Amino acid sequence: MGMPIFTDQLNRTIDLPAQPRRIVSIVPSQTELLWSLGLEAEVVGITKFCVHPEPWFRSKRRVGGTKNVHPDIVASLQPDLIIANKEENVREQVEALADRYPVWISDVNTLEDALSMIRSIGSLTGKADEASELAERITTGYSKLIASPRPLRTAYLIWKDPYMTVGHDTFIHDQLSRCGFLNVFGDRLRYPAITVDELRAAGCELLLLSSEPYPFKEKHIDELQSQLPDTRILLADGEYFSWYGSRLLHAPAYFSELFQRLR
Repeated sequence: MGMPIFTDQLNRTIDLPAQPRRIVSIVPSQTELLWSLGLEAEVVGITKFCVHPEPWFRSKRRVGGTKNVHPDIVASLQPDLIIANKEENVREQVEALADRYPVWISDVNTLEDALSMIRSIGSLTGKADEASELAERITTGYSKLIASPRPLRTAYLIWKDPYMTVGHDTFIHDQLSRCGFLNVFGDRLRYPAITVDELRAAGCELLLLSSEPYPFKEKHIDELQSQLPDTRILLADGEYFSWYGSRLLHAPAYFSELFQRLR
């Protein structure tokens, strides 16, 4: 029998001669997924942004940030699998790691991509049944989500100075759509910089200020409200809009709470 061959979401193939016993995750939402799949002993390294689960954040070895992975720390952990993401990690860093270790890369822009990623990571790590059950529970949760009855013209800010929002080819856009929100910048790509004038011109009815990567606070609502008097502005928990691992189990309940705040 040959070695099991796995294909990642960039259609790259990796050989895993045995079930991985020393996993490094450099993507926060996928770190939490590994925990949900019961891989406590197998995960040996995470990033400084892998804040869930908290016991891992306190105890697991940190290999740097998502954009500045330290190869020497990774080498000291002797991983037999690294789990990365096309968007969250730096291509050159991931390619350098892939020269030395099996690296599986996700590319998640929709809920369907996320469910596929969850099942694939389950297969990679010997947790296929657990991953399949998790994906089914997430699917059920989203199927019960009752979207906003009227498509509110919405913008979602991820950054300040300059203000940055989300285009149609992002996971956050997919989540907004499932909530029944109409992304007023849905004609743009990725994460465009925008101005307050553009928000006004777009007829933005609802402005969501994300908790990450920029930590928007109440004071930012006040700053923007004076310039956008006709727009409803709320803080949004970025983990429910942008984390595509097991946190998706709880996203529909969070979105339902958000609808209640809007009523």
